Amino acid sequence: MRLTDPLTLRGRAAPNRLMFGPHETNLGLGRAISHRHLAYYERRAAGGAGTIVVEEASVHPSDWPYERAPLATECAEGWSDLAEIGRRHGTVMLAAIGHSGGQGSSAFNQAALWAPSGVPEVNTREVPKVMEQGDIDEVVAGFGDATRLAVAAGLDGVEVNAGQHSLVRQFLSGLTNMRGDDYGADKARFAREVLETVRSAAGERIVGLRFSADELAPWAGITPEAAGEVLAGLVGFVDYVVVVRGAIFSVAATRPDGHDPAGFNLDLAKTMRDGLNGAVPVFAQGSIVDVDMAAAALADGKCDAVEMTRAQIAEPDLGRKLVEAPETIRPCVLCNQMCKVRDNRNPLVTCIGEPRSGHETVDPDCEGWAREPLDLTVVGGGVAGLEAARVAAGRGHRVRLVERSDRCGGVLRTAATGAGRSRLAALADWLEAECRRLDVRIDTGTEATADEVAAAEHVIVATGGRASEPGYDVAADVTVRTVAEVLDAIAGTGGSDAVGGDAAGEPDGGLPAGPVLVWDPIGGPWAISAAEVLAHAGREVTLVTPDLIVGTMLSLSGDLAPANVRLQQLGVTLVKRAKLRAVRSTEVDVEDRFRGETRTIKAACVVDGSHRLPDHDVWDAAGGHGTRIGDCVAPRSVHEAVLEARRAVLALEEA
Repeated sequence: MRLTDPLTLRGRAAPNRLMFGPHETNLGLGRAISHRHLAYYERRAAGGAGTIVVEEASVHPSDWPYERAPLATECAEGWSDLAEIGRRHGTVMLAAIGHSGGQGSSAFNQAALWAPSGVPEVNTREVPKVMEQGDIDEVVAGFGDATRLAVAAGLDGVEVNAGQHSLVRQFLSGLTNMRGDDYGADKARFAREVLETVRSAAGERIVGLRFSADELAPWAGITPEAAGEVLAGLVGFVDYVVVVRGAIFSVAATRPDGHDPAGFNLDLAKTMRDGLNGAVPVFAQGSIVDVDMAAAALADGKCDAVEMTRAQIAEPDLGRKLVEAPETIRPCVLCNQMCKVRDNRNPLVTCIGEPRSGHETVDPDCEGWAREPLDLTVVGGGVAGLEAARVAAGRGHRVRLVERSDRCGGVLRTAATGAGRSRLAALADWLEAECRRLDVRIDTGTEATADEVAAAEHVIVATGGRASEPGYDVAADVTVRTVAEVLDAIAGTGGSDAVGGDAAGEPDGGLPAGPVLVWDPIGGPWAISAAEVLAHAGREVTLVTPDLIVGTMLSLSGDLAPANVRLQQLGVTLVKRAKLRAVRSTEVDVEDRFRGETRTIKAACVVDGSHRLPDHDVWDAAGGHGTRIGDCVAPRSVHEAVLEARRAVLALEEA
């Protein structure tokens, strides 16, 4: 089997074996499918997705898991439009349907959650209502009604969720089903009733099942061994199975970031596929973002098809490029920073490397040719500079990029040295490779002078940032290094902030012997990543943060709890709600934020994870000529840097 081989599901042929799976988008108009949904999914259909499973719709009004969660009774018109999109592009288009049960939210309807048993939701601690027979009957009927709506709208079928955030899985699991009736004695009964109802309502349309085959809680949850038996009793109702993992105690396991290995579910998928013995196709899921890994999984018989959702958020044209130009596929770096959107901020789904994802109706397409080619100089070869050069060259402009260090990629490559962040380098590699493919002249090891910048007709300045001055007292004989210095030294890259070369390539960054204190005033991945790397290298590490929780910003990517677990397992000492006040040769003073009390911590050196500040010397010296983007304006994320680069190029053409 190959990724490009067609896949037939109940008589409907998908053009390839790539699935764009269901996920939260926050693109909804109320609880209905919006025009932004249509543009989002059509972009993937046009880009070559073989099968698209639309964002899950609740089958009953008792389920309102997040504010813009679709509700099946409000989706008929949108589903009809999506069905037409599927027909237009030859894509199998399915509706995901489900109920979040006790893993939902009562914030939007102020009503009790429904669940098999009164098990508190792990994060909110809310105790759900134990479902009575009438409740069960209503939800089962809701699955049938939702299926009939999807079929009447012209969709190719539906996918039932028995994976994460799923009432169906909660009935199947001893973690959440402690009932004393037949639904407790026969935990698969509810799932059978749901699937039997859906199968009947679907007729000859497709019925898929998303199934958690490992809840990662063997004391009571679904295990791979038990999952095989459960699937054997359900497979007669469905036309394919997507194998996932995770449950109430392991929500992050469903879609983890780069700290978990890519393809982590492949062996689990193979186990389920072997047990089903060809009864239905099995889709593998789980951080599969490289087409080579996906192709190998098919060739090795681990699955029949592959879900590559995040990969197609990052690269909407993945299916098409797989055939035409696989080397140009934009990589997914498994950061979760902009695509994990199930939280109360209601952010729209998007991607750090492809910020037009989720914004197809409002952000202009930067592909295509400009009316008049320009001569453009880009100063700085970090993310912002590379993206500006890539977009400009792709639009037909003649581009020269000047980078003062001997490598492109800037602090993105530095960050890639951190624990769980290695895939970031793939984005830097891709940006540089695309620039070279598009004939950008790249001059590394070259300092752009103010006169050159001032003389350039069109110039974009992306000179990045530099270390900030310490906000604490530092004795003359002590070692304070930035996270960037340490990570560059560990990687042996000799970046712009790197230690002077004598420690290059050393696993602990060549820091002086003795305990290390990592100062983290931001609460993001930068300092925590350095603490992990140093602890892995055998150093005694204390991490100090002014926040009440270590790594507060990691909640946005789903890594908050996992990061704290990793740090504890590595033996890192965590000092919270404290400010760094003074650094001496063998110790530091930290002050409690609330009580004002000072304590002393032994430390041979300090690694500072403070914000880098704008480096706008070239800009200032050139009299503010041109356009500034990225970190030389203010500390920016990768997503912000990429977006600013695109906007700068388009604005340049309009000037």
